[in-house]
Amino acid sequence: MNNLKPLILTVIGFGLGQPALADSNHIQKISTASSHAPISVMGDHRHKQGEWMMSYRFMRMDMDGSRIGSNRVSARDTVGTMGNPGQFLVAPTRMPMDMHMVGLMYGLSDRVTLMGMFNYVSNEMDHLVRNGRTFSTESSGLGDTKLGALIRLAEGDAYSVHLNLGVSLPTGSTDERDDTPAMQNAFLPYPMQLGSGTYDLLPGITYLGKGQTWSWGAQAAATIRTGESDQGYALGDRLALSAWLARDLSNQLSLSAGLTYQDWGNIDGRNPALNPAMVQTANTQLQGGNRLDASLGANYLFPNGHRLAIEYALPLSQSLDGPQLEIDSVLTIGWQKAF
Repeated sequence: MNNLKPLILTVIGFGLGQPALADSNHIQKISTASSHAPISVMGDHRHKQGEWMMSYRFMRMDMDGSRIGSNRVSARDTVGTMGNPGQFLVAPTRMPMDMHMVGLMYGLSDRVTLMGMFNYVSNEMDHLVRNGRTFSTESSGLGDTKLGALIRLAEGDAYSVHLNLGVSLPTGSTDERDDTPAMQNAFLPYPMQLGSGTYDLLPGITYLGKGQTWSWGAQAAATIRTGESDQGYALGDRLALSAWLARDLSNQLSLSAGLTYQDWGNIDGRNPALNPAMVQTANTQLQGGNRLDASLGANYLFPNGHRLAIEYALPLSQSLDGPQLEIDSVLTIGWQKAF
């Protein structure tokens, strides 16, 4: 991940230096169910000058069990027993995370579309203690706010390429607390916090293709942390590479299949209020990893322009700096309306 920043900056510099290619029939004029990417892909399409779009997405991510590398490890193996102690005193067993995302896009010109996204996050984590006791912690509230622009690089009758430039504002809390068996109002570990605590750069590039009944696309997107949070740490940088293929069954309904590879780094610095020897989620060197997901989705376009979409993703492989909670599934449901 240390080589990610110069690579992304090179891509951005190249993209901004390219002339916008004009055409007489750009891809936004083709309006079928598959004109948009699967609902989990953010910043996939631009809008014509003066056009607005509102969106809402609900995402449920389920985590159950942990891995060291690609190997599963049980919570009991992680904590051990009173007579045979394991690596940590406490181990997480399960973590469902719900995210509500409200988005707004505006076509500043035919080349540039502005966008913003606001999040509400809800987390719950179940734990096992070495003595056999179990407990749960919760956190919920506003997440980080994302602002950005989509800038056309090239466009033809059946394809489009645009640059994704954005910034994530640290509006999500990094001071979430809850009661644990060891302490009342304890600082919650890193995965239970609602935001990064840092201003993050969100560069990327997106390609879209469209035929008579098929559409396809690819996106490279990164998250680059700057500075550190008020608690003295910065989350690891992230890189996501996505590709998808969709087929229109009619003008209203399309089905899609996709692959997404993600790679993320460990945490720099640390929150001094967290004990890294207590639980794996408080250890800054057990937060990195990579994952390859496969997904299936559907888009439905109503005659009045409302669009409903769903996508379900399962990991094909994941390798984690662990023990670390693994991802079991990701469900995304969304609504979009342009006007």
